[in-house]
Amino acid sequence: MSEQRVIEVSTLGEQLSLLRVCDASQLATMRGSLERHGQLAAITLFVQGEQLEVLDGFKRVRAARALGWRELVARIEEVRAAEAKLRIRELHSGSGLTELEEAWLVRSLYREDKMSMPQIGMALGRHKSWVFRRLMLAEALDPIVQADVRLGLIAPRAAVAVSRLPRGNQQAASAVVVRRGLTVRQTDLLVEELLSERDPCAREALIARRLEGGAPDRPPGPPPSRAVRSEGEWMSADVLRIGELAGRLSARLLATPLTVLTPASAELLRDALVRLLPVLSALQAVIAGATRTEGAA
Repeated sequence: MSEQRVIEVSTLGEQLSLLRVCDASQLATMRGSLERHGQLAAITLFVQGEQLEVLDGFKRVRAARALGWRELVARIEEVRAAEAKLRIRELHSGSGLTELEEAWLVRSLYREDKMSMPQIGMALGRHKSWVFRRLMLAEALDPIVQADVRLGLIAPRAAVAVSRLPRGNQQAASAVVVRRGLTVRQTDLLVEELLSERDPCAREALIARRLEGGAPDRPPGPPPSRAVRSEGEWMSADVLRIGELAGRLSARLLATPLTVLTPASAELLRDALVRLLPVLSALQAVIAGATRTEGAA
């Protein structure tokens, strides 16, 4: 175990805090613990360049700063930046990282440390497809919404739901979640409602109504009756959506070859398209079987 030493709080960097969600209630609890009992466990640091960076103990560092403490007991690990990021996941294997925190970790390893998706998967003990999904989550979610998560304005799981929306609608939808105080379940329902509206202008109008309190939270009493879609109606909606997405993707691929993209973007898209092929082939076979007329060979 590395030797412990006293470090000035003002000298510590918190770059890796961008990979974590800081819960205000947990921070308040830590501050109370420091006031009552003092520092019970050393924080863990690592060296990056000439800067001491926090690896474990972000809440203790922030609580100490809030209390005006000048020093904390720390131990310094001899690890590089990528190893330090992987250690974060190991240190929280019990409570576990949220899906969004995993996405931030994967994106940081991919973008900043230039690790390939197979390398990240091997380091995290995950399949490359899991790595791709987490990377796509971090890439698809609007930075403003991600900032809302870090500020504790919106729950990580609610932000994951918002990420399913087109990028242009995510900030406004997040504002609805924050202003109306929606739960994760209510956020899921809002996203489903918005996705069912295919017209972009109508979707924006719907968000505006929700933002201003339109269609208020359900009043006490039994829920109002609503038409239930039949299985045929659900399939018809799926056919329309798949046709729309397939047409849009085809047009974009023809207009923008992968060769004109950055190498990183081209690699991500190429991998996604290759993995899409068996899905489309399976769908084609199912459609052929479903549409085969009786008596056909």
